[in-house]
Amino acid sequence: MSGKGKRKEQQQEDYASDGSGEANAPPKKASKTDASDDILVCEISKNRRVWVKNWKGKIWIEIRELYVKDGKQFPSKKGISLSVEQWNVLRDHVDDIDKALGDS
Repeated sequence: MSGKGKRKEQQQEDYASDGSGEANAPPKKASKTDASDDILVCEISKNRRVWVKNWKGKIWIEIRELYVKDGKQFPSKKGISLSVEQWNVLRDHVDDIDKALGDS
């Protein structure tokens, strides 16, 4: 037998013998935050969106690409999450960005 299965077997034995009454039950994982807290602000393009979301008690502005899996769209790793403080810094520099775009 390979060494891979031994750790899992040992964990299951530990769960069964902890006296909790839930034999072989692994510890419960924290559930993901409810997507209903997300506010879709706008679609930048077909696969890019901006959300405002509450995650772990903090407000974030997310600009993210989406990917399609089984006919549904999901947020990808490609993107950025800005805190409110970072968003305010970016917002304060919009005129500078516009000026730089006009110069190019």
